[in-house]
Amino acid sequence: MGEGLFRHEGGGGCEVSSAGTRPSHVRPEAIAVMRELGIDISGQRSKSVREFEGQTFDYVVTVCDTARDNCPVFPGTQHIHWSFEDPAAVEGTEEQRLASFRRIRDQIHERVKAFFNSPSTPQP
Repeated sequence: MGEGLFRHEGGGGCEVSSAGTRPSHVRPEAIAVMRELGIDISGQRSKSVREFEGQTFDYVVTVCDTARDNCPVFPGTQHIHWSFEDPAAVEGTEEQRLASFRRIRDQIHERVKAFFNSPSTPQP
């Protein structure tokens, strides 16, 4: 969801990559709740942070404590950590899972908008 939100709010003016410490697949709940905002992430794939080792980035944003604690070091990169619950960890009915994904989506979205609105963030 973070990748899709960064792409959307960045307006195509920045390169965005995302990865996880335990990649598996893009959750259908994430695809569904992002579609509610008019953002299609169905073409994204789950990638490992190991795919990006040795590359340089302006920013690395981790969105859960496990990722922060297990993310490789990217020298010369500004690291930002946002601690969110993992919506994929929620069990229950489909509506309960979707509600969890919506809540986390909205929290990430607010942080992404603030990131782009910050005077210290170079604009795309």
